[in-house]
Amino acid sequence: MVKAELVFVPSPGFGHLVSTVEMAKLLIDRDPHVSITLLIMKPPYVSHSGIDDRTRSLANSMAARFRFVHLPDVGPISETNPSKTRDLYVESYKPHVREAIARLTEPGSGQDSPRLAGLVVDMFCTTMIDVANELRVPSYVFFTSSAAFLGLMFHLQRQRDEQGIDSTEFRNSDTELDFPIFANKLPAKVLPTAYLVKEAAPAYIGHARRFRETKGIFVNTFAELEAHVLESLVDDMIPPVYPVGPILNLTRSTGGPGPSNGLEIMKWLDNQPRSSVVFLCFGSRGSFDADAVREFATALERCGHRFLWSLREPPPKGKVGTPRDYANLEEILPEGFLDRTVKIGKVIGWAPQVDILAHPAVGGFVSHCGWNSTLESIWFDVPIAGLPLYAEQQFNAFEMVVELDLAVEIKMEYRRDVRIQSETRVTAEEIERGIRQVMEIDSARRKKVKEMSEKSRKALDEGGSSCSSLRRLIGDIFNNMPR
Repeated sequence: MVKAELVFVPSPGFGHLVSTVEMAKLLIDRDPHVSITLLIMKPPYVSHSGIDDRTRSLANSMAARFRFVHLPDVGPISETNPSKTRDLYVESYKPHVREAIARLTEPGSGQDSPRLAGLVVDMFCTTMIDVANELRVPSYVFFTSSAAFLGLMFHLQRQRDEQGIDSTEFRNSDTELDFPIFANKLPAKVLPTAYLVKEAAPAYIGHARRFRETKGIFVNTFAELEAHVLESLVDDMIPPVYPVGPILNLTRSTGGPGPSNGLEIMKWLDNQPRSSVVFLCFGSRGSFDADAVREFATALERCGHRFLWSLREPPPKGKVGTPRDYANLEEILPEGFLDRTVKIGKVIGWAPQVDILAHPAVGGFVSHCGWNSTLESIWFDVPIAGLPLYAEQQFNAFEMVVELDLAVEIKMEYRRDVRIQSETRVTAEEIERGIRQVMEIDSARRKKVKEMSEKSRKALDEGGSSCSSLRRLIGDIFNNMPR
């Protein structure tokens, strides 16, 4: 049988790379005639050593049919608009992608060598569709967020192109919007940040236009979770959508950076009763100012639940960067908080999130509603209390809380994004209410989360919905191969 080579082009950055690797694993594990090459772009403003070390560890764990190709550096991009910077940076890699593919496909590799079956581009790398067109091979999109967000992107693009509707006009609006992807009206306040910012919205509209040119879209979701949304995406103007998730990296971490030690955290959890601990964690970019930290601390003391709180220090004001662990937690927490809560709580920095969610002591998850975190919470049967911060997290929270009734709300329209000038605050009362609701042991919502958790695992089993979708996808990849 003919062997097919797929070339993946993930967005620069380790987070997108990990998801892409998990997607590639699914493909090569499902069919021995598929091989994968990943073309790695160096993230801007990141040193070589960190990325190289982590990608090398990923590469060492892969099969022979799985290759990493590190592309050469490109020069700095002189652009102040963050959305344009990312797109221009990816665009500047086009010559390197062409050259890398030319080397992969040069003649003389042997009769049994795989044939190039297509390019799989990240949702933010749609400019690479041009390379696929030049090579006259199919292109596909790997969409790392929800099917609902994909549907929203298509809908807003169509509204912009056919009706001239500009989504940025909904900023600070109380309007409720009708979308075919949802049964409920969507408050404009929970639209993804990019669609409310004039500097960012055109790029997202452009990505959705390019999606329509491809042969298919792989989505990190499963049919049982987003059934209504996936039905709305069956459209002659939209390429086939393949729900192949949940695509998760479930590798356990026993240690981490800074003073937070994974082994110590797990030992503490081992001493807590089953489903008694609420876990507070807000992703790799999640942090809060001193006022919000006080509100969280007040809420945790009032509700009295056992807690494990991943508290990170934000980068200095006006500086771009990721949060880090506090050198001294007492400086940010209310006076005496650690002493008063020593018997019921633990405040940490970095958190081994997968390990913690998998632990039987954890009964609730106060989360930013990033899509990966949302899928992990479902997989491990841990209900979410949603406090979104940026990107499409407000939209994810709406889907989970209102559409699917699988989560509770702390504050859906809360944002921590410098591009949205907003004085929205979160109060101790809102946080306490959310924690109390998510920790209700016998709630109907908790039972629904448990049922969805079981469905998420069955989806990936032989004969499950995502397994069947993956098989259909592989068949279509071979059918679409250039003859």
